[in-house]
Amino acid sequence: MVTGDIQQKIDPAMEAGWKNALAEEFGKEYFVHLKQFLKEEKANGFQIYPPGPQIFAAFNNTPFDSVKVVILGQDPYHGPGQAHGLSFSVQDGVKPPPSLQNIFKELHNDVGLPVPAGGDLTNWARQGVFLLNAILTVRAKSPASHQKKGWEEFTDAVIKILSDKKEGIVFILWGKYAQSKEALIDANKHYILKAPHPSPYSADSGFFDSKPFSKTNEILKKIGKQEIDWRL
Repeated sequence: MVTGDIQQKIDPAMEAGWKNALAEEFGKEYFVHLKQFLKEEKANGFQIYPPGPQIFAAFNNTPFDSVKVVILGQDPYHGPGQAHGLSFSVQDGVKPPPSLQNIFKELHNDVGLPVPAGGDLTNWARQGVFLLNAILTVRAKSPASHQKKGWEEFTDAVIKILSDKKEGIVFILWGKYAQSKEALIDANKHYILKAPHPSPYSADSGFFDSKPFSKTNEILKKIGKQEIDWRL
């Protein structure tokens, strides 16, 4: 059994709806191993991002019963002060990384909003945009260092539970990795918007002009849900 500080950090201080929906996952063997891995990372002196209280920020900012849209990322940012538990988002005062800059360019071109100066997407999350990374932690300055440690199994379960228990969610899948999760989503019950990743390496191949923000609101309006105010 894992105890101490890291237990508090990853044993979910999580919104009640999510905690109930995911209760079975927390006792599974892979999750116990994941907790042990994180404990060992800390014991070995590695800096882990995001900070412990923010690991489940996506779940706490977007309650289970409030999810209308899912934007799936892969790995948290691994630089100091960047990651805070929401996919693609960075904390206030941190320059938006290139992929987020491209998201903001598309936001401007799609719905005419000015490009934000900061990159904190919490306002989206609080309106029902679930900003989920497939991997929820990373070692500082070491991208993908927490890959295949158990997070992917957990977040696959999250996506599957959303698909099974809800209807009419807009899933925004940018890039091949996010699109590999399409098999977890029941397309008869939900809406899937796909485009290349907003990374500078791929944004010009179809991310720009994909209009995810206006398309999402068109869908939400059509099914009688409150549209997202994409302003930050």
